[in-house]
Amino acid sequence: MGKRDYPEEFTDDYVELETEAQQKTKAKISIRPFIIEDFSDIKPALDALREGYTITLLNIRPLKEKDVVELKRAIGKVKKTCEAIDGDIAGFGDDWIVATPGFAKVHRGGVQDEDQITAPI
Repeated sequence: MGKRDYPEEFTDDYVELETEAQQKTKAKISIRPFIIEDFSDIKPALDALREGYTITLLNIRPLKEKDVVELKRAIGKVKKTCEAIDGDIAGFGDDWIVATPGFAKVHRGGVQDEDQITAPI
């Protein structure tokens, strides 16, 4: 008989398959910026949040200058998504929002410079 006492027809040509454990790679966390010029621009940011490995930084200045009503609608959508995934959301500065998935929380307080303190959204 052939290798490992298998019949020769089973040892000539074979394909080695990876197990599920070998296919999984260690997930990395991303911090990804998004520019929000329109309400529809939040969809990629929300999709990234839902995947669970991305902290999003949202530049809301273009939408704020364009349409405040749409800005409030977009922020409301991000807040609801954060609540649904047990994430966190906070504003910093006048033009940025950070939104995190459930594994991360935004630190609030303890910063000496008032301009750097995150504001609840």
